[in-house]
Amino acid sequence: MTHWFHRNPLKATAPVPFNFYGVATTPAASKICNDLRLSRTRLLELFTDSSCNPEMMKNATDLYFSLLQGFILSLDGSSQECKLRYIQNFKWTDTLQGHVPSAQQDAVFELVSMGFNVALWYTKYASRLAGKEDITEDEAKDVHRSLKIAAGIFKHLKESHIPKLITPVEKGRDLEARLIDSYIVQCQAEAQEVTIARAIELKHNPGLIAALAYETANFYQKADQTLSSLDPAYAGKWRKYLNLKTCFYMAYAYCYHGQTLLASDKCGEAIRSLQESEKFFAKAEALCKEYGETKGPGTTAKPSGHLFFRKLGTLIKNTLEKCQRENGFIYFQKVPAEAPQLELKANYGLVEPVPFEFPALNAHWTPETLNAFDLTKRPKDDTAKPKPDEEVKPLKEPDIKPQKDSFG
Repeated sequence: MTHWFHRNPLKATAPVPFNFYGVATTPAASKICNDLRLSRTRLLELFTDSSCNPEMMKNATDLYFSLLQGFILSLDGSSQECKLRYIQNFKWTDTLQGHVPSAQQDAVFELVSMGFNVALWYTKYASRLAGKEDITEDEAKDVHRSLKIAAGIFKHLKESHIPKLITPVEKGRDLEARLIDSYIVQCQAEAQEVTIARAIELKHNPGLIAALAYETANFYQKADQTLSSLDPAYAGKWRKYLNLKTCFYMAYAYCYHGQTLLASDKCGEAIRSLQESEKFFAKAEALCKEYGETKGPGTTAKPSGHLFFRKLGTLIKNTLEKCQRENGFIYFQKVPAEAPQLELKANYGLVEPVPFEFPALNAHWTPETLNAFDLTKRPKDDTAKPKPDEEVKPLKEPDIKPQKDSFG
């Protein structure tokens, strides 16, 4: 498989037994604890199961989150805090920070951390499908939708749930605005890549393709700039990927803009646009190599080995040669010293995140069940401060294997 997208590792977490002996005083309360433990374990298993599909993931997430909400929401729909919110300690690693977790005794921390992993799963599912050379139209639609769903989950966590955390998010951690914003924008950019590939396949107007490519390059640049203040030791590799994708789509934009200019008999300007495209493509190739050699978390994407990448190089070369031929025979126009300014706006094909909401409270949560949790029966040392510095085992992901970029 040729990885086209860069993927950071999934978050890892310590097991949570939900054992509230003495506190859960009825069989119904004990059953909820048991269901929470089992549904959490099942969801974590699915994250690394390569046969898992979006339907399986949705069923598993709906079950776990509907049960977990009983530790967060009040049953009468008021804004009053649930008495169970701080009963359990949760530990989660961060995608860029290695195996030492953050720990919080807060069910909202669990909700946003697990939600973050669900969004990451959708990006990884999209990446697995997109890595196939012979991707079908239905698979391309799945890639597109999965990336929009992921963006919607990240956005919902950022706007509606992370602000509710009592403990402020540490700098450089996943739940911090810079990281979550980069993930959102990267998902949008990658979904637009699918739109561009489709537009090219259907031979859409070059002006539309150029505008979409330009907007996509800007998205990648925005994601990169958002990460610029983070430590390069852990964000450097990711940023190289965002850089190479910026250059790649700038090359696309100038290439198709050149075709538009040629169709308008502006052959000199078309040649200059294609020359700029060549420059960006060469820069993208060089960045592929640098990215492949940069150490850091996550998969090593291999865009330079991908058909979609190689095709652009050929297209730029052929289009430039055609423009130069026609200018020598027909137009005799001067080639400007400055590259044309791209002021392209796409009217179609721009990607918006799919709105996301957590599922409603599970029907097993009733006032009687909630009352059956007697917090006065908690062991005295239960509120002892968690030790966050113990390492958590990383999840074994099927397609995160280090691979070096090479040119075939």
